[in-house]
Amino acid sequence: MSENQENQANPLSLAAQVEGLLFVATEAAAPSQLAEALDVSTSSIEVALNELDNLLKPRGLRLQRNAGRVQLTTAPELAEAIEQFLGLEATSRLTHAALETLAIIAYQQPITHPQIDQIRGVNSDSMLKSLLNKGLIYEAGRTDGPGRPILYVTSPTFLQHLGLNSIAELPSLELADEMPHDEMLKG
Repeated sequence: MSENQENQANPLSLAAQVEGLLFVATEAAAPSQLAEALDVSTSSIEVALNELDNLLKPRGLRLQRNAGRVQLTTAPELAEAIEQFLGLEATSRLTHAALETLAIIAYQQPITHPQIDQIRGVNSDSMLKSLLNKGLIYEAGRTDGPGRPILYVTSPTFLQHLGLNSIAELPSLELADEMPHDEMLKG
C-alpha cells in the first residue's frame, strides 16, 4: 500500500499516528522504526514529527530527540506537580562539583575520565559515579587509545531535566560565561 493509500485508509493525521506510537513505546524510537511501522517514508515521519512538536508546545507533553531517536516526555515545567502527584521524593540537588563535571561532559562529549580530571584539576571518580547513578550520564563506549578509557556522554534524562530537546539547544559557552552564577544553578 502506498503512503497516499495508507493516509486515506486511516482517518488520523500522520502526526497523530506517530503520537500514538510514541505514547505506547517503552523507549525512544528511531524515525526509521516509526516509518516502517506506519509504512511511510522516513522523510514523511520527519515532517510529522515537526508538526507534532509544534502541536505539543502549549501542552503538557514534549517531543524529545536524542542520538537520532525520539520520545514523548512530560513538560519540564510540570516536574514539581508530577513529583507531588506520584508521591516521589523531591530530586536531590547536585553539588557544585557535580554540576561542574556535568557541564564538562555536556559541552565536551564524548569525553573520558582522564580528560575530565585534566579540565577540573582534581579526581572526578565520585562525581562520575554520582552522575551515573542519577542517570544523567552514561558510558557510550571506549576510545581506541592506551588503556581504552570509557567515553561519557549525557543521557536523555539530562535533557529532560533541563527541558531540552537535544544537546544542540545548550546555551553557547560565551552565553554561559555571561550568566549570573545563581541563574546557572537554578533548575
